[in-house]
Amino acid sequence: MGRKYNDLIGGILASTGEKDNFKGKGKPLPKRYVEQDLFQNFQEKAKDAGFLPPWLKLQKEISTLVEIAETEEDIKKVNKKVRKYNLNCPPPMQKLPVRLKDLEQTKKVWRS
Repeated sequence: MGRKYNDLIGGILASTGEKDNFKGKGKPLPKRYVEQDLFQNFQEKAKDAGFLPPWLKLQKEISTLVEIAETEEDIKKVNKKVRKYNLNCPPPMQKLPVRLKDLEQTKKVWRS
């Protein structure tokens, strides 16, 4: 039981003299760390850092493309991105393909 284990981070901190010299040492963790699960904590940190999931970036791009779309060729480009969006976003957020005759209605859907 007296085996030594490899503690890479601890070794680095010990060699620089910072192992026992950090902010918050000996204090309890903030309550939000204990009350939230790991995923909720990750979501909070990601949001604070300005992270956007790829499907949200794509949603903004599609919204811009829908606003400037005028021709059938533009609609084909938009629908290609809509298919990619639908593969990546949560199921309740999926959108229908865009049609030229329903373009004004579609613009309202993609604005919201």
